[in-house]
Amino acid sequence: MVFHLNINELDNLVLLINKSSNEKERRVLLNGAAKVYGYGGLGRIKSLTNIAYSTLKNGSDANDSKNNLEDGRIRKSGGGRKKTTDSNPDIKQHIAEIIDGYELGNPENDRDHRVGRAMSLRKIADTLESEYGIKINYVTVQNILDEMHISKQVNRKEEQAGKPSPNRNAQFEFIVKTQREYLAAGDPVISVDTKKKENIGNFKNNGQEYRPAKHARRTLDHDFPLPELGKVSPYGVYVLNDNTGFVNLGIDHDTSAFALESIRRWWDALGKQTFPDAERIYITCDGGGSNGSRVRAWKCELQEFANYSGLEIMVSHYPPGTSKWNKIEHRMFCYITKNWQGKPLIDIQTVIYLIGSTTTQTGLKIKCMLDTKKYPTGRKVSDSELERVNIFPCETFGKWNYIIKPN
Repeated sequence: MVFHLNINELDNLVLLINKSSNEKERRVLLNGAAKVYGYGGLGRIKSLTNIAYSTLKNGSDANDSKNNLEDGRIRKSGGGRKKTTDSNPDIKQHIAEIIDGYELGNPENDRDHRVGRAMSLRKIADTLESEYGIKINYVTVQNILDEMHISKQVNRKEEQAGKPSPNRNAQFEFIVKTQREYLAAGDPVISVDTKKKENIGNFKNNGQEYRPAKHARRTLDHDFPLPELGKVSPYGVYVLNDNTGFVNLGIDHDTSAFALESIRRWWDALGKQTFPDAERIYITCDGGGSNGSRVRAWKCELQEFANYSGLEIMVSHYPPGTSKWNKIEHRMFCYITKNWQGKPLIDIQTVIYLIGSTTTQTGLKIKCMLDTKKYPTGRKVSDSELERVNIFPCETFGKWNYIIKPN
């Protein structure tokens, strides 16, 4: 059977072969199509496909070594363009030198002051060409970086400032063990802390939010606090028993009185309804700040709360420099930050709404209340006041673990 194709149909057939065939089939079939075209056929196919004459001619001989390959190969072994890393065996070392950066600071200091350069892939490719004479595509640079297991990474806050406490791990183990005991008994276990103060006003908030295209929210071009709007101090209570949270939104100073008022408000609003039969409570908190292990006012305020609630209060402080392991940090505060990212905290009601609307797939729910009380700083606790605190240090690290009973 003989088919007669006009020139347009033959052009379409050539384009189809070029698009769908592998390299071997392409050079054989296109060479055959050139014969169908007749005189000037190779030139027409080259203009349509941009395939080299040498490739088209290699498909002319059915016995050519390029067309008789075993094991399903489409090229002879070793054919094709060499990998960039094969042609330039030192390229990985060159890339490492480019991104390795420069020395910063005092070279006599024992610390590592080397700072890597945050270069784009295109910049690395340009530097390879200008400094080492290697012409390379930025996509290939990315592939080589993947082979080297190198990628851009965010800084991780894991290095502790100062010398770690020798009892750090033992205190962690004590906290975990005590939490399990209280949770198993059905007694409330709470993690408390103060989130960083936030300026109120139409200020830029880090992060992004969904908005109509080309209608980004417009905020003030500076971050100076506005005295008439002030700041807020969110003191949080996270309940390990049921994955719930409470935030007391203060507008004054972060003091021990504010910290215990926040815990008292949580107890009145949620705690005593959730744990009606509780006789004791376990509180974990940081080692510094308004609820620090050495703060006398904190212990005096705990005594007042114990008398008010009738609860036996056990407290454990995380060792210095380990506050990020406090449960409230990675189970509640981080989600509040995510929920309001990109949204200016224009007024207090906005803050209350954004905190209260924070949820997670694990079922976190948060209640937020405004606290307009004043909390003056500079309170001095005398020795006689401290002696009235009914405190019992634990045998294990008594400075960090203690029980306060109602008087």
